[in-house]
Amino acid sequence: MPLTLLCIATYLKGHEFLRECRRQGCRVLLLTDEKLRDADWPRESIDECHYIRRDMAHGDIRTGAAHLARRERIDRIVALDDFDVELAAMLREHLFVPGMGETTGRAFRDKLAMRRRARYAGIPCPDFVHVLNTQAINEWTARVPSPWLMKPRSQAAAIGILKLHSIDELWQAIEATGDIFAEYVLEQFVPGDVYHIDSIVFDRRVRFAVASRYSSPPMTVAHEGGIFATRTLPADDPISIALLESNARVLQTFGLLRGASHTEFIRAQSGDWYFLETSARVGGAFIVDVVEAATGVNLWREWARVEIAGEYGGYDPPPVKALAGGIVLSLARQEFPDTSAYTDPEITVRLRKAHHAGLIVTSPNGERVAHLLDEYTRRFYTDFHASAPPLERATE
Repeated sequence: MPLTLLCIATYLKGHEFLRECRRQGCRVLLLTDEKLRDADWPRESIDECHYIRRDMAHGDIRTGAAHLARRERIDRIVALDDFDVELAAMLREHLFVPGMGETTGRAFRDKLAMRRRARYAGIPCPDFVHVLNTQAINEWTARVPSPWLMKPRSQAAAIGILKLHSIDELWQAIEATGDIFAEYVLEQFVPGDVYHIDSIVFDRRVRFAVASRYSSPPMTVAHEGGIFATRTLPADDPISIALLESNARVLQTFGLLRGASHTEFIRAQSGDWYFLETSARVGGAFIVDVVEAATGVNLWREWARVEIAGEYGGYDPPPVKALAGGIVLSLARQEFPDTSAYTDPEITVRLRKAHHAGLIVTSPNGERVAHLLDEYTRRFYTDFHASAPPLERATE
């Protein structure tokens, strides 16, 4: 009997996940935002669409899901976006569908929960304090030198993060949150190089993972209007080996049963390594496309396969190519930038997105990829680059 998957995506993404579910013979139900009713979903891969509002009470969503489950035997509930992880976990528990529950899900969404779980497990992370008790905050700031980062606990990427340099600035920022101050965490600012690991997990084991290095930290790009670039690391690179081991420890500690994950670490200027954050989703900013260009593995597709396999099935990861890959991506002044002047044979993908310029390159030689990303970053500033204020909250 084919499985029925309820896929939750309140942002427009996950097309290849939905297509792979259909290729595997599954019945696919999509729960999305009312505003995306007419969006460009892969309709041929979706049996039914159901709609909610982002401000809808969870009790109403539970009631609607229960009525849906009266006529549909729901075998899997999958959150395709970071902002849907907690909703999916709630519905799994409400409908008794196997998979990650609310406590585990919170560790993959709530930056305070991440910090506490990492600290409990002895995984080094930047020092932190909950924006809650005044005395605790004052004691923490007396001990931890500025600058500090104030982060929304449940936002994604660099959205809503503030860099604060003084006590006065800190308390102004806290007061500006009004009654939602407890939804923030303060964190020691650690300058350094940021790395990410993109993984597929099945039966609590990492079955595929690739480590990469950002050219500049994502927060720097978001807050200073820079150009985004990242490149994969060779599997036998000592840094890559260490990162893959640390990533496996984090995901085991946090309890990811199966699915995709994007995890970040920072190597401080002192040489020390710190865990930054993790997630139960694929990476954004076209990282999925970089991984596929370099390894031949599509993370959306493999995520669908491990979800379908579930608790009692088996999963064999696909063969992996051994190329180096990277991306350079920028907001663009032009609505549809022309990258035809970029002619190197290593260019694998020319990204097509309004007001964005982006190129993905691959090569057997990692140094060649690094050189091209540096060269293209310089050229992009002249040819395309535009900047926008950092986001305070997620957009469509």
